[in-house]
Amino acid sequence: MALPKLNTPKYKLKLPSDGRTVNYRPFLVKEEKLLLVATETGDQSNIIDAIKDIITNCTDLDSVDNLATFDIEYLFLQIRTKSVGEEVDVVVTCPDDGETTAKVSIPLDQIKIKKTKGHKTSIQLTDECAIEMGYPSLDMFVTLNFTDQNIGVEEVFKMAAACVKTIQDPNQVYDCADVPQDEVLAFFDDMNSAQFAKVQDFFDTMPKLAHTVKVTNPNTKVESDVTLEGLASFFG
Repeated sequence: MALPKLNTPKYKLKLPSDGRTVNYRPFLVKEEKLLLVATETGDQSNIIDAIKDIITNCTDLDSVDNLATFDIEYLFLQIRTKSVGEEVDVVVTCPDDGETTAKVSIPLDQIKIKKTKGHKTSIQLTDECAIEMGYPSLDMFVTLNFTDQNIGVEEVFKMAAACVKTIQDPNQVYDCADVPQDEVLAFFDDMNSAQFAKVQDFFDTMPKLAHTVKVTNPNTKVESDVTLEGLASFFG
């Protein structure tokens, strides 16, 4: 006699980047196991494959490769919320003394994508030269959220260079997909500090998961606001 089939609920969400409606479901034990095994190995390619599989299996999206980082964060948060639970306990450092920690409970449905006013993907470096930026890839999302890998200066520059979609001057628009990364890195090296600060500002202000919680220091009884940003802040 065949065992009964378990019904899996379906949900809808809108992608923060473009407002597309995505149908999704909670991940199943077999999919959660995939991610746990991948994170235990610490192998980045295994983790990327596991996250791709989970998002592909749990949504009606054709591909996750071209999704903005914050879309992946938001999707993963929603899938995880419906799969495991509506709240998560996190340990935060109390800002009043900078060392005491306290546990706070966060309703996951209150975590939203924070969008900074004035954030643009087009950066005007000079009167005649501009660059068009894209958002970090799934690989960088994994590096930031699922591995213990330390990100050094070289990695930051490589990430920034990989996010440049086009470079434009009065004569031509250069598609950076056709330009060797070494040349894009050399282009970055030739920037002055003010120009590179504009690139840094793009990353600092790009949309991200954010939530502000109130935390009371158990020793001093001082209540403070703490803002958590990025998926890793909510799940560690």
